[in-house]
Parts: sequence; C-alpha cells; structure tokens
Amino acid sequence: MKTIIVEDEALAARNLNTILGGFAKIEVIAILESIAETVEWFQANPHPDLLFLDIHLADGSSFEIFDQTVVTCPVIFTTAYDEYALKAFKVNSIDYLLKPVDAGDVARALKKLESFSPGNNMQEAVNNLMASFRKVSNYKTHFLIPAKGDKLIPVQTNDLACIYIDAGMIKAQAFDEKIFRFDNTLDELSEMLDPHDFFRANRQFIISRRAIKDIDIWFNSRLSVNLKVTVPEKILISKARIPEFKNWFGGM
Repeated sequence: MKTIIVEDEALAARNLNTILGGFAKIEVIAILESIAETVEWFQANPHPDLLFLDIHLADGSSFEIFDQTVVTCPVIFTTAYDEYALKAFKVNSIDYLLKPVDAGDVARALKKLESFSPGNNMQEAVNNLMASFRKVSNYKTHFLIPAKGDKLIPVQTNDLACIYIDAGMIKAQAFDEKIFRFDNTLDELSEMLDPHDFFRANRQFIISRRAIKDIDIWFNSRLSVNLKVTVPEKILISKARIPEFKNWFGGM
C-alpha cells in the first residue's frame, strides 16, 4: 500500500514514518511538509493508496489541498484537536489519529480503512468533513457588550461562568462576578457558544464547565449544580437530561 505522509513537524513525521515501517503492507513513498508541496506532488504523480495528513501545516489548513486538487485516495488525518471537534470526522467515513500517534492508533485506523470501499466518494466525504469542521470551529470566542454611554465592552466567552434569564432579561455572569446584559435570546446564545464548554442546563441557564464547583443529588432524582459564582436561583437538571449532562461534563 503506497502511502504519503504530509506533516510539517519533523519529529512527528519521523515518528509516524517509523511506526508505518512496522507494517509490512505499508510503503511510505513521500514525506511532504506543506500545502503547496502536496498539491504539486498530487498534480505530478499517480495518487497513492493512502494519505496521512496533518490538519495544521506551516502554510495553512490542509483542507486547502482539497480546494486546489482532487484527492482520490483514502485520508487519515493527524491532529491535536480535542475530542469534541473530532466528532466531525467520525460521521464522514474518514479516520483520524490524535497526536502523539502510537502504533496501536495506526493499527486501528488501518483496520477501519479495510471497510472503506473503492466506491465511496472521497471528495464528497472530505467536503462534508470540511463543512462540519468549519462549523465546529466557528463558535463565538468574544462578545462586544453595550455599556452605559457609547461604549462597547469586549468579553471573552472563556470569562463567562453562566448565562441566565432574570426578570425577563438575559444576563451573563463572569467569573469575577461582573454582570453583562445581552440582547440575544438564550436559545440564540446556546447556538453561538461551543457546546464543548457550555451546557444548556434548563430553560433558564447556560453554564460553563469551568464554573462548576460541585453537584448535589436533588429531589425527584434531579441534579443541583453549584457554580463557583453566585447565581439568583438554583440550577436544576432534570432526571431525563442527567445522562446528557454527564456525557458533556466527561468531555463528550
């Protein structure tokens, strides 16, 4: 199986090349370092049987390769992204290796690759992956909050402990106990925030994982979530949503 590695970190490239050397059916025919080099190689050579591709390269996102040339072979991505972002990969018939890569990871990816049929449309799968990944990467990291007078206050989402409805108003509470007013609805804010970091606990509250101090078992098998900041009312999670909450808190 003729294989190409695209990786701009020399140590990571050597490590993967060494690991692949332990598989008799794998022959690494090229190690490339950039988008430009990879596009040029694919346009000048017969396509390999398999491509190991790092997502972040020195000259940009490796997704740009698929915008510039057609890749017909199966792709196994290597990445340092966390588990939630990688959900995009799991639904598009393309496997990934989470750095640092080891031989067991490669063996599992190659076994999965055996189920990849020649009739699968690789370009379509990659397009779906790119759309999913870009959506995952497009959550709000900052807000500009109107203040008194003609000012806008920049607020990082990482600084927010929770967002809630209070007397019909949407308020966000920072870890330093500052309160900010939002014009958006709680539903709209729930769509803007990365669900890896924020959870819609109930109709009144969105909470940050970092803000959770501890959790009490409450009446009727509910959970009462206690935050590191003071909030106007108890944050309860219904019995039906406890499994979802536990999965989220455990890293999805």
